[in-house]
Amino acid sequence: QLVESGGGLVETGGSLKLSCKASGLTFAGRAVGWFRQAPGKEREGVSCITPNSVKTRYADSVKGRFTIARDNAKNTLYLQMDNLKPEDTAMYYCAASSYDYCSGAFLRGEDNALDAWGQGTLVTVSS
Repeated sequence: QLVESGGGLVETGGSLKLSCKASGLTFAGRAVGWFRQAPGKEREGVSCITPNSVKTRYADSVKGRFTIARDNAKNTLYLQMDNLKPEDTAMYYCAASSYDYCSGAFLRGEDNALDAWGQGTLVTVSS
């Protein structure tokens, strides 16, 4: 089970930090990541991090503004979002990969590369 928190309403240029607490799955040994889906748009892979935090991947739209991190001791994934823009408004979901690397299939949200999804947390950026 994955449970996200930390969403909310923020002004353009502001920051938010999302958290995702995992339970009931082997968190430390798998890649995990964040996705988002805005109204009327397809789900987008935002970021991914490998089990040992050595490798991370980001969507071009968030590079330089978002930072993914994890604490395996706490079974928790984070997403620090800075310099937020109205186009970042979306429901944000965390997900656990079936693999220990950030595969393209995982970042595309393909079912065969995912083991679990959270319920989402809403981020709204006002202009």
